[in-house]
Amino acid sequence: MNQELESHFDEFDQVPVIRRKLLPWWIKTFCWIFMVLAICAVASAIINIFTPNVNLSLYGFSSNTAFSGIGAFIIAIMIFKGFAAYSLWFEKPNAISIGKIDAICGVVICIVAMFVMPFVNNGHLMFRLEMLLLIPYYMKLNKIEYEWDNLETL
Repeated sequence: MNQELESHFDEFDQVPVIRRKLLPWWIKTFCWIFMVLAICAVASAIINIFTPNVNLSLYGFSSNTAFSGIGAFIIAIMIFKGFAAYSLWFEKPNAISIGKIDAICGVVICIVAMFVMPFVNNGHLMFRLEMLLLIPYYMKLNKIEYEWDNLETL
């Protein structure tokens, strides 16, 4: 009888698994940066109600107002990146999938900014340095995905 009671309470004695330890320091740093960036995106939309100009820029896209097509696009990207960072930092089960979608969207947006925008704006081709972080970010998330997903069952 005593053994049965002990076996039922063994699950409370287990050390909680921290998925955040799977993330390297640079992803942890960017998680905080993008969570703050998401808050600033929401704040810029609110501020733009009271002031005429709010300068927004991300991935080579820029706007002077939050209530334009590009401004809303930038704010949406910032909020999504913040959501991905929040999911990773707070160890959500689907965080790796969200982070990978974030990385792929970032690469696609950078490619558009590099190769399409110069033709639209009569500018010159420009390499986006964000690509140098988005690709390793995706690769690292891909590498830790199996362990992240299977830590729950331990």
